[in-house]
Amino acid sequence: MKKRVVVLGVLLLVFWVTAFADEFAWQEIGRGNLDLYTVLASPDNLEIIYFGTNKGLFKSGDGGATWQNILLLRGQNKKLNFILRDPLQQGALYAATGSGLYFIPAQASPRKIFQGKNTYEAQCSSLAVSGGVIFLGTKAGLFISEDNGNSWHKASAKLGNSSILAIACSVREPKLYYAACVDGVYRSTNFGVSWERIFVSHTVENNSGEDDDSDAQGGAEGRSSRIRHIVIDPANPENLFLATSRGIYQSKDKGDSWSLLPDEGLLSCDVSFLLLSEKSELYAASKSAVFVYKDSRWYELSFVLAAGRVRGLALAGNQLYAACEKGLFKAAIADLKLNHKPNLFREYVQNEPDIKQVQQAAIKYAEVQPEKIKKWRSAAAKKAILPQVSVGLDRNVNDLWHWESGSTTKLDDDVLRRGRDALGWDVRLSWDLGDLIWNDAQTSIDVRSRLMVELRDEILDEVIKIYFERIRVKIELEDLALEDKKKRFEKGLRFQELTASLDALTGGYFSRALANKPG
Repeated sequence: MKKRVVVLGVLLLVFWVTAFADEFAWQEIGRGNLDLYTVLASPDNLEIIYFGTNKGLFKSGDGGATWQNILLLRGQNKKLNFILRDPLQQGALYAATGSGLYFIPAQASPRKIFQGKNTYEAQCSSLAVSGGVIFLGTKAGLFISEDNGNSWHKASAKLGNSSILAIACSVREPKLYYAACVDGVYRSTNFGVSWERIFVSHTVENNSGEDDDSDAQGGAEGRSSRIRHIVIDPANPENLFLATSRGIYQSKDKGDSWSLLPDEGLLSCDVSFLLLSEKSELYAASKSAVFVYKDSRWYELSFVLAAGRVRGLALAGNQLYAACEKGLFKAAIADLKLNHKPNLFREYVQNEPDIKQVQQAAIKYAEVQPEKIKKWRSAAAKKAILPQVSVGLDRNVNDLWHWESGSTTKLDDDVLRRGRDALGWDVRLSWDLGDLIWNDAQTSIDVRSRLMVELRDEILDEVIKIYFERIRVKIELEDLALEDKKKRFEKGLRFQELTASLDALTGGYFSRALANKPG
């Protein structure tokens, strides 16, 4: 009997270890520090790690066993947003914070090298250094220094006043820079002397109901962007990846053209951070999960990892680091098993209406399809061909008529008298040949087109959010025990509510399509 119990205990232990292998792979090494926003690991010495919080910059020289605060931030905005190694000075760092940019030498005290003239300029969000030039992204624009931070000037055109979200540069091509801001991605091939926009994004009104952790805030404008992050392949400067709230885009020609990567395996298309290894392996942080892209699909690496929101990733050697809401976590790449849970997700959606068809139904129901704009433009162009018709009518009662009867005895024989009404009319046709090139209707169409695009984007975002939340609730509902009546009722109610929301957005299409699905 004891032997059977021992064997059963061993089997249960093996099952438990296998089921939670990913949890064992990840280790919390932040030693109680919470609300991490960024992490940096030294590629030269795996024992040296840095992370940033709203309390400052911390360093460990023993692989995370102990930590030292090397930059204490003061003031209202103490958030440390980004850390970067100085490529010219070993051990030196740059720290982009909510109150300016700091330079931290290896053997000297930190010093602030950029402060900004106002609150928005002081909020430094991103950084890139190459060829002795510092590019600093702030909530009020892109700043450039060519003398180690002693003097700064704003970038030209739109980048000088837009909220900068991320900056990327290439070691292989020092003149090549990319800046992601709230309205798109810009490229410079001459150290930032001139910029051209290579990716367009429409900003949206900030939603107070969304997570304030988003780094894609638009600063003073009160608007936010769908762009999140951008990275360059260290092995190939032609290869770019752009994280957005709708998924990840790839460009294989330095941003001249873009294509959306498959999202199979991603729990959420809203990806906040990207990381590319020296071997061109792509990692992504989405909400509270970490993923790797292999064989045209995504695999989760953080299954059952209770880390809260994942805000930053770093890679050094074979170690992957995640800066999270609930601490700093480390895992060896070799110990992370590719989670095939997305296949289970596919089973849950196979009897659901296709998301693209649901989106098309929502667009059609709201009458915001792109073809509508084309019809407007076609009608405006035909307007110039038709003439303007005007009809005139004239009545004259002022003419006097001479009257003479021929008598020589009557006193009023020869007088001027008012005659009959005189009526006249005319028809005029006119053309304005300038309307063949441009007319006022085109300006009105441009305004309505922009508003329609924004409305369509909002509708598509809402459909995506509700559609996948409904799938998650469906999975949770089926996982609940029959005895848990209260939770099953609440989840079932939420499930019906989401179904009704999709019907409201699609004019009832979702339920009709659901009824026609087999099973």
